[in-house]
Amino acid sequence: MTREELIAKIQDIEWDDFEAKEALNELPKNTWDTVSAFSNTSGGWVLCGVAQRGKKFEIQGVENGEKIENDFLTTLRNKDKFNHVLQCRPAKIHVDGKLVLGFYIPSSEFKPIWYGSPKNTFIRSGSGDQRATDLEIAAMYRDQAFGTQSEKTIEGRTIADLNAASFASYRRYIQTFNPEFRAGKFDDAEFCEYTGITRGGVLTYAGLLMFGKNEVVRTFANNFWVDYIEIPGNSYSDAAVRFSYRLPELDNIWDSYEAIFQRLRLHVDAAPFSPRPDGFAPDDESQLYALREGLVNMCSHADYFSPMHPTVRVFDNRISFQNPGKIVVDMAHLRDRYQSAPRNPSILKLFRYTKISDNAGYGMDKIYSWERLTGEKVEIVTDVMYSEVTFWRPKIGTSIKRKGEDLGAVTTPVTAPKTAPKTAPKTAPKTAPNGGLKMQDKVFRIIKSSPTISKAEIGRLCGLTQRGVRYHVEKLRKEKGLRWEGHSLNGRWKWDKE
Repeated sequence: MTREELIAKIQDIEWDDFEAKEALNELPKNTWDTVSAFSNTSGGWVLCGVAQRGKKFEIQGVENGEKIENDFLTTLRNKDKFNHVLQCRPAKIHVDGKLVLGFYIPSSEFKPIWYGSPKNTFIRSGSGDQRATDLEIAAMYRDQAFGTQSEKTIEGRTIADLNAASFASYRRYIQTFNPEFRAGKFDDAEFCEYTGITRGGVLTYAGLLMFGKNEVVRTFANNFWVDYIEIPGNSYSDAAVRFSYRLPELDNIWDSYEAIFQRLRLHVDAAPFSPRPDGFAPDDESQLYALREGLVNMCSHADYFSPMHPTVRVFDNRISFQNPGKIVVDMAHLRDRYQSAPRNPSILKLFRYTKISDNAGYGMDKIYSWERLTGEKVEIVTDVMYSEVTFWRPKIGTSIKRKGEDLGAVTTPVTAPKTAPKTAPKTAPKTAPNGGLKMQDKVFRIIKSSPTISKAEIGRLCGLTQRGVRYHVEKLRKEKGLRWEGHSLNGRWKWDKE
């Protein structure tokens, strides 16, 4: 860790991957709680010489750095202290004449990690350390590679093995929806290091799975496929055809997420109009938002090295997200306890950087909001081989509520007559709710926040067809002087009026 990285860390509001210890003259006793917690989850930095004041941090330095460093490193290798010898990457950082000692603790392959006795097994939850339950300890024994495989690097693979279009799409998404993200202005190599796509210039499994080229992904995860199927019935047996739509195999997780999310828009009530460019309000309560959390949950927790593959199935009466891999948290307390045990921590973080998912764990509150919105259940099952989250869909004619307001009956869409009545207005009134003007404004905000974005990407973000994008771009051309300047591949949008 460099001086600049240290300063950036303590200024960041997301600090679930480092723990501040004052450690002026000696290591505090709870240091080993943190070492255990980082080893059992996704790793992180122990920073000695940094005092925490609420959510703010103050660099005060250590006075006996040599002793503190020796005590820390010696303890990690002491088999009488920890049940496994632990690895560590130390760093010395000087800030304004003060010495800060940093110790990076990676996620261990030999979970659970405890000190003294198994009862001193800790996990990281948000920004704190929590003692692991008996169920959590048992789960770690059953799945010792959990949370580590996707964090490993792949020798000989670099960012040249990423799908350039997928990676560019992800960066544009961050520019649009999380413009304050610190790494947003970094070049590609720096961005990849910051986000965990690479480590030391070498591609991680998380980076490859999220953005890799088809042939490279399947070299290292030969069963990779995020499947999506729409079945016109309540089961395969009563469907008139085997399926009405099936997503073709795509290169990576990011491409699959974007395509599946747009399909899910077709099957639920969409989010109400929001001034945010992604169409969601900060306190959004839509069915689509609940399903999005289910989709991110599946993508982040799937075992991509299993013979099975994650699948989304849309039936008439339910939508299910099934992924290989057991849920390792306490199933009895999914609804009433915060629990975070991601199988692929770096993949989950990549979703969080986009603000697609705000939660550091399962986001069960968002998933279970489906029950309040539809009056139907969310069911979660798991066994040794797989996990499945099922959203039961509201029946035709039932009433749903949002924040206590009756939204009326859910009905089948009515097909418009082939010829409109002669008295019908030729154009919709400008005041029509959620009409063309609001979509046009949304398109323009996206273009302003990401002037190099393509029309295809605008369509994916807004849920528009190519024809729909052309329609709104033409309107913006007339009203705001919107135009594309430069080559089709590396040009940018320009406009005359705000």
